[in-house]
Parts: sequence; structure tokens; C-alpha cells
Amino acid sequence: MAGGEPVDGWMGGSEFEDYLPVMAEKLGAEGLLEELCNGFRLLADPRRGLITFASLKQNATALGLEGLSDGELMGMLQEGDMNGDDALDELEFCVLMFRLSPDLMAESHRVVDEVLHHELMNESVFFS
Repeated sequence: MAGGEPVDGWMGGSEFEDYLPVMAEKLGAEGLLEELCNGFRLLADPRRGLITFASLKQNATALGLEGLSDGELMGMLQEGDMNGDDALDELEFCVLMFRLSPDLMAESHRVVDEVLHHELMNESVFFS
């Protein structure tokens, strides 16, 4: 499947366009992660620093998700919520975006290796 093609969704049969593989190819691992972090900040509640149901619902139009029901939006949060706080932190959001991209998952080892190499070379922590 090429980037930008519809992907069967887990949200009530909805589809979404999977642009992450194209972004990864054009931006590289560091650039892709930076864009994902920018997307997180766009969706996050600025007071809590997390993507909450309210912030996702308020900003869903920015992602082209204006047609999703409250149940589907809550399903998105629950799908990525690893710590059970009913919200997504930056890491949970990035992991969810990778999981929802079948093509990118196939290349995830390469991307992770590139990021880890960059982090080790710069002795920094990307998600700070």
C-alpha cells in the first residue's frame, strides 16, 4: 500500500488517509517525530499537556475527523491510553500514530534505529 491510501479504520468502519509513510520518507525519523510532537501539541489541552476527550473533540476538525461520533473519539483515546488516565500523553500519541499506520509499522524498526542512533550521538532525550 502506498502512503496516502485509505486504511480501514478501527473506528466503526471509518477510513483515514495514511500519510505517515510519506512523511517518514520525506522528513526522516527525526523530522517525523518532530511533526508528530507538533500534532500532539495541536490536539492537547494546554492546561493539562495531554490530549483529553474535550481537547480531541474541540480540535477534531484540524485532523479531518469532524464526522466522528463521541464514541469513536473516545475509542481513539482508549486505543492509545496505555496508563489508564483517559488521556494521551506525547509518547502514547506517537505510539498510537505508528500503530495506526500499517506501512509505517513495517518500517518502524528502521525509524526507531535511526532515532536511537541520533539520540546516542547527541546524548539527548527526544521526548523531554
